[in-house]
Amino acid sequence: MLSRSEPALSPGTSWIGERGHHEPGAFCWAGLASSDPADAKSFYASMFGWKSEDMPAGDFGSYAALRHNSREVAILYRQTREARAAQAAPHWTAYVSVEDADASALLVRELGGAVLRDPLDLADAGRVAAVRDPLGAIFSLWQPRAHAGAEVIDDIGALSWHELVTPNVERAKSFYGALFAWEYQAGPGRLTTITNAGSRIGTMREDSEPERASASSWISYFGVVSARDAQQTAGRNRGRTMTGAADSPIGRTALLADRQGATFAVLERAAAKAA
Repeated sequence: MLSRSEPALSPGTSWIGERGHHEPGAFCWAGLASSDPADAKSFYASMFGWKSEDMPAGDFGSYAALRHNSREVAILYRQTREARAAQAAPHWTAYVSVEDADASALLVRELGGAVLRDPLDLADAGRVAAVRDPLGAIFSLWQPRAHAGAEVIDDIGALSWHELVTPNVERAKSFYGALFAWEYQAGPGRLTTITNAGSRIGTMREDSEPERASASSWISYFGVVSARDAQQTAGRNRGRTMTGAADSPIGRTALLADRQGATFAVLERAAAKAA
């Protein structure tokens, strides 16, 4: 744990605030695959004040844009019929911006990962592919067209960080470095800090003993004023606390789960100043 006298990691300045563009290799969105989208909309409206709008998505069907103060911060969609039949757990997925989803998906395979859903168009918004790294962590590739992704980053109610929990940090570093040209630094608390195009965008860490029964995964963090208050709000709305509010090398956080069991984290943040 991090003492309050120690500085927490923070993103580079190009990561923060309202966004009309995301550098290739940057986290640009988070998407929730839910077994009950209507219930998920209600839960996250209570958590973050998000409002939703259903949007057409071409071959994908449809999705809901999730907005905070009228700015899109994430997306929500129903799990596929196949996922529901297999009783796959609802989950949040990290989206990484790429210049060419097809080429990046091919490279995922060449590097030992897997493509779970071949690239497809979401109407004119962009092209998306669902992939898995060699250690089992699932994420998505996003090739922007009309839509770059989240319209605000690192603010209250918005995507603020991503962390990879993995059994082999060195293998993960090699895979993502080759895929996205990420660079790394040793961080506090045995974390590895991820840098993309000069901005700190996330961390990697080895899984703890209790986490080893679960697959490697990316955790999406959303900004809040108070991690403890967010934890209490989740509880009042029949969510669960996985790890209670506590200081960490990236700031004060809590790991939570929504009513369908999708896990996410909150990170205390000051509100971004308007430009």
